[in-house]
Amino acid sequence: MPREGSIRGTLTAIFYRLGMKALQPLYEVYEKWLWMQIRGGPFPRHIGIIPDGNRRWARRLGFDPSLGHIYGYERMKEVLKWIWDLGIRYVTIYAMSTENCKYRSNGEREHLFNLARKGLRELRELRDIHERKVRVKVFGTLDLVPSDIVELAKELEKETEKYDSYQLNIALCYGGRQEILDAVKAVVRDVIDGKITVDDISEEAFSKYLYTSEAPDPDLIIRTSGEERISNFLLWQSAYSELYFCDVYWPEFRKIDFWRAIRSYQMRERRFGR
Repeated sequence: MPREGSIRGTLTAIFYRLGMKALQPLYEVYEKWLWMQIRGGPFPRHIGIIPDGNRRWARRLGFDPSLGHIYGYERMKEVLKWIWDLGIRYVTIYAMSTENCKYRSNGEREHLFNLARKGLRELRELRDIHERKVRVKVFGTLDLVPSDIVELAKELEKETEKYDSYQLNIALCYGGRQEILDAVKAVVRDVIDGKITVDDISEEAFSKYLYTSEAPDPDLIIRTSGEERISNFLLWQSAYSELYFCDVYWPEFRKIDFWRAIRSYQMRERRFGR
């Protein structure tokens, strides 16, 4: 139950759900119309997701902000299935930023880490992971992550390392600038050790030192909540990504919102600077 504004929050939630129920027939017609538009492709190979607006969604309904993250987590499980149903092979989720891990309050940070624990445990048991052969990778500044979560991540990576149909990247305590710095340090070490020369360093070679080295650069990055920035997410990899900003908060992100993003992607002419 909401801690503050409980009556207002409960009534708002009831009216919201009643409204959605009344609109369901129209929603289903629109969903079918959208599918007719996008079903022929092309679909992106790699999608990045910035699932923003969880706390604002909860506050709007009068709920404790922590409930926004819980609903957001449940929504992510649905969205992953939509992505895999389209045969999109790679997806990278911005689960927690470096700033989240450093500067959020202790209580909120622990709440987010608890969700990470829950998520990693559920992924190990999730039928879709094993039936669809989804390889899972977790990356970021893992020194900021509790050791038991890091261990869970390693176990999940080990269990799925031979899967090669799909790949799910989870960016945890992640920052794009830090990723680039880590890659630069690794390149310098290899030059000093004589493994490569300075002349060997190219864009393609450098990309192999990034956390996402085994995935193509994202074709499409989706951010919810109406914010129009990428917030330190996949800075190197997003050089030619198509960006789609959606004005709904993440917990209420619907299949039609996802398909609109796909439609927008399909309508763009990708020239890669040429």
